[in-house]
Amino acid sequence: MSANVETYLDWRDYYELTKPRVVMLIVFTAVVGMFLAVPGWPGATALLFGTLGIGLAASSAAVFNHVLDARIDIHMLRTRGRPLPQGRVSERAALSFASLLGVISMIMLWFIVNPLTAVLTFASLIGYAVVYTVFLKRATPQNIVIGGAAGAAPPVLGWTAVNGEVHTSALLLFLIIFVWTPPHFWALAIARKEEYAKVGIPMLPVTHGEAYTRLNILFYTILLVLITILPYLTGMSGLIYLATALVLDAGYLYYSIQMWREPQDLELPMKSFRFSISYLGFLFAALLIDHYFLIQITI
Repeated sequence: MSANVETYLDWRDYYELTKPRVVMLIVFTAVVGMFLAVPGWPGATALLFGTLGIGLAASSAAVFNHVLDARIDIHMLRTRGRPLPQGRVSERAALSFASLLGVISMIMLWFIVNPLTAVLTFASLIGYAVVYTVFLKRATPQNIVIGGAAGAAPPVLGWTAVNGEVHTSALLLFLIIFVWTPPHFWALAIARKEEYAKVGIPMLPVTHGEAYTRLNILFYTILLVLITILPYLTGMSGLIYLATALVLDAGYLYYSIQMWREPQDLELPMKSFRFSISYLGFLFAALLIDHYFLIQITI
């Protein structure tokens, strides 16, 4: 009985290393990119193996991130309970697991989907697991801005998985996530400012103060509002998406303005952080629903 329990716990630990909630959002935006790439069904092969390949690559990057951050995770309240800092999974085992996931994803994408998707996915994996985690995160307070390019890639990966090319509409989806990332993460950084300072990570609130960070969050949120209107203005989407985007944008602007105006409210940063996750999910869901609604009315 104890062996079964131990196996179950090991499985749960490895699953936690893949950051499943983050990966699910990544995969969802990639799948939306797949469906937006074509007027009809994107095809079973691209949909199944593209989703699996991108998901496995994102999971691989997440595990590498756990390994590389294990020494600072033990000192942060938010991360000290992770499998590696607690010794529930060894560094060698985690590296082997991450490598296995990465190799399977690349083989799947290269040979079953298409080489372009494999190359772009690999670049995204390296961008997050190595460039951001090893260098940018510890080098500059603009780490999340520059490193956000890797996290914004999934819709482009999904698009190329279906038609094998990087389209301007896919780049617009990339731009939405790229601009969304700083205000999303800086809200968390404000809430965990002391922890980042303790481990020497130069997040913007640590290096430039909370007031400056809150102002930047507001600036990026305004920029995000303008960019999220572009799919409608370019004819990529219709009124369903526009109405949803405006409602979501109003909510995000509310949180950003309140954070700027009421710095004494210590709960607002985490409220904004949690809202931003729902914001992105609903925004991309609206893109998907609107896409097929437009197809129906044009048939």
